[in-house]
Amino acid sequence: MEKIKISAVSYLNTIPFLYGIKSSKLLEQIELQLDYPSECARKLISQEVDMGLVPVAALLQIPDYQIISDYCIGANNAVRTVLLVSNVPVTEIEAIELDYQSRTSVALVKVLAKHFWQISPKFVAAQKDYEPNIGGKNGGVIIGDRTFLPYIQQYKYVYDLAEQWKLFCGLPFVFAVWASNKKMNQQFCESFNAALEIGINNLENVVNEYNEVSFIDKSDLYDYLKNNISYQLNSEKIEGMNLFLKFLKEGEFGVKSEK
Repeated sequence: MEKIKISAVSYLNTIPFLYGIKSSKLLEQIELQLDYPSECARKLISQEVDMGLVPVAALLQIPDYQIISDYCIGANNAVRTVLLVSNVPVTEIEAIELDYQSRTSVALVKVLAKHFWQISPKFVAAQKDYEPNIGGKNGGVIIGDRTFLPYIQQYKYVYDLAEQWKLFCGLPFVFAVWASNKKMNQQFCESFNAALEIGINNLENVVNEYNEVSFIDKSDLYDYLKNNISYQLNSEKIEGMNLFLKFLKEGEFGVKSEK
């Protein structure tokens, strides 16, 4: 039987999902690939994979997408790993460099700029290794594990985009969901969901078995997974996600709807 191709995000916030998948029998049925978020989106859009943990903004480019899990990468308040950094207040930012690894965070900063901060900066596609060089009246969106690195502390202003979204509309934010570009077997979806739940319900084991990074200690990693990332795709998160997608459909944020 042909294996189901899956692209998952390679960031720390995904390790509970990976723990659950590897603790189950699913590896016999799947081909698992690890990518940064925008690459997960590209692979699902181009049908190089069957399903993936994809940035919410990419859903509008996937005809007839299916959300196949009760779990997501979300945040009820501050998420810690999706930031706008600058040396001037947000109201004085003239240009914002946009993280090449992201789709949803890039769209989110544009929505917040227009509707919450009410600023009109120039948006610039950032090049690799741009992060330590953001200066002057520029800002920069930085996402993922790099936000734990020491150079983040050099910036005078650090805005957590999930927290800013909550201040804007009072709703949690969903960064990524498990989605497919075709109808999936229901039994497989149930098994996949059960595997993810194993990881979510065993965060201490997840952290204790993870030894691949040196820039964050285990207690801080546990705190991040437990208190910053919110994994349940509940009704409040769906409401927040639908509001965000509504903004994207109605505005010019670099996202087209093909649905």
